[in-house]
Amino acid sequence: MHLLKSTIHPDITDLSASTFTREATRAIILKDKDILLLYTKRYHDYSLPGGGIDEGESKIEGLIRELKEETGAQNVDNIKAFGRYEEFRPWYKPDFDIVHMQSYCYICTIDDELKEPELETHEINNGMHPVWMNIYEAIKHNEETIANSAKKGLSIERETFLLKRIVDELLA
Repeated sequence: MHLLKSTIHPDITDLSASTFTREATRAIILKDKDILLLYTKRYHDYSLPGGGIDEGESKIEGLIRELKEETGAQNVDNIKAFGRYEEFRPWYKPDFDIVHMQSYCYICTIDDELKEPELETHEINNGMHPVWMNIYEAIKHNEETIANSAKKGLSIERETFLLKRIVDELLA
């Protein structure tokens, strides 16, 4: 899958520090100019649904599982590679210094009706929930959060870049 962007968090000064790789998938599901996103109250941001790929799971299997868990999506189909976003971020646990995050993004379709999500405890505690949102409004919202919010998460830069890239490549 082709690389869309590679970033290094400004707090990282030495990439030779102890590093582990985390692979994740992200889903791009469009209906005209609306896109299925996750709103997270804790960080006041919108992000693409998706998450970590479990051991022994293919990227596509992880994509389908994460979509079902986070949004209640059913019958994920017409899956096409969009691109990969790579980032190096600080890891705040004692086992490693850096996480090398690889986000594999896929365009796909789902059934119109969403079932009840199966969110994890930390997702519920963060106020995460799926929402259909105008992509331009989501970009504007995230840009305002980047500029004005002290509670923004580490992923908002990635998510906003991806939303803009989706507009440029799929909606232009």
